[in-house]
Amino acid sequence: MKKQLSVITAVAALAAWTSLAHAESWPGLPPDDMVQQALQNHPDSLAAASEVRLETARRDRLEAGEHEWNLSLGGQQRQISGSDKEKYTEWNITLERPLRLPDKAATDAEIGAGGIVRAETALGDAWHEIKRDLLKSWFAWLKESATAGQWATQTELLERQARMIERRRQLGDAAQRESVQAAAALAQAQAQAIQAVARQQAARETLRRRYPALALIEPTTIGEPPLPTGSDEEWLSAVAEHSHELLLARQQTRLAELAATRQRQERTPDPSVGLAFANERGGEEKIVGAFIRIPLAGGARQAAEQGAQAAADAARYREAAVARQIALSTANAVHTARSAHAAWQASESAATQQEQAAHMAFRAYQLGEGSLNDWLTALRLAHEARLASRASQLDALEQFYRLQLDAHRLWTFGAEE
Repeated sequence: MKKQLSVITAVAALAAWTSLAHAESWPGLPPDDMVQQALQNHPDSLAAASEVRLETARRDRLEAGEHEWNLSLGGQQRQISGSDKEKYTEWNITLERPLRLPDKAATDAEIGAGGIVRAETALGDAWHEIKRDLLKSWFAWLKESATAGQWATQTELLERQARMIERRRQLGDAAQRESVQAAAALAQAQAQAIQAVARQQAARETLRRRYPALALIEPTTIGEPPLPTGSDEEWLSAVAEHSHELLLARQQTRLAELAATRQRQERTPDPSVGLAFANERGGEEKIVGAFIRIPLAGGARQAAEQGAQAAADAARYREAAVARQIALSTANAVHTARSAHAAWQASESAATQQEQAAHMAFRAYQLGEGSLNDWLTALRLAHEARLASRASQLDALEQFYRLQLDAHRLWTFGAEE
């Protein structure tokens, strides 16, 4: 058990709260350069960057067009009826190419450029989502570390008191029942401390596996969580201005509108022009000609146009839904951050008062004015209050940072900027 307690104490020291030397404005967070490196090496980031290259290739293809030259070669044997001698070897060559009309070429170029812009926005969105996940995983580790540290402190306190009560029992100054009560309280705390260490190690492993480039520097102090200032509308404006989700929806609407325009342009079919060469009657007749071929539009083109227009309408409706959802989620995030700050202040006050009550109960027990059970109960309540206070503190800080991140005021680097 002493070995387990030493492990718990080591973990508590390892996860003690200190602010990182690099982050004066954002205490408790990893260094920006480490975060940037972790994001650059993330598979989702690399995949999104590959999508930009893919869209670049698609743009080049659209600008070049799919119309290509077609070469036809033919040969034949001519024989004049009733004559065995009049036989001629003949051949013909046709060179043909469809022509894309200028307005269609311009629209294709717009679609290609829009695809690249959308892919770049998607890359920024991937960076933003990775930042969100990193922030969440980081605070999950901090919360479990704080819990492990608090349980280690509680265990150490109970161990000292259990030893003191056992010595008093041996000297006849304490009852056997008190010694058993103290030992039971210590055993319960040790069990909780071991479980807390396991959760802390699991959270640390999750963070290490997801972001191997991120050095897990253990912080020791966390400052007071700031209270988000500004109105709901100001936060909504700041978040909506930088929202990749909303920007992607707008870009998708624009691409859908361009696709509808392109389909309307198909009402006028692309003509094909060509040259024909022929050699007949064994070379006695040489033919050179030019031609133009124009498809006659049918009902399929009209149906495709109607479908493209419906897709554009659907994209506009989805964009409106995304804007509404962002407004809702931002308002909830602001209220959550403010509520978390208020909850932390209340829990901190409760923890301080419970610790004072526990100290008073211990003094009463030492003076013989209170029972051991009263002190253990007060100690347990103080411990639970302090656990809640630390969790509330970190939760309030996480909610504040999440709001700053969505407004692009935190970790303002990378492809999303």
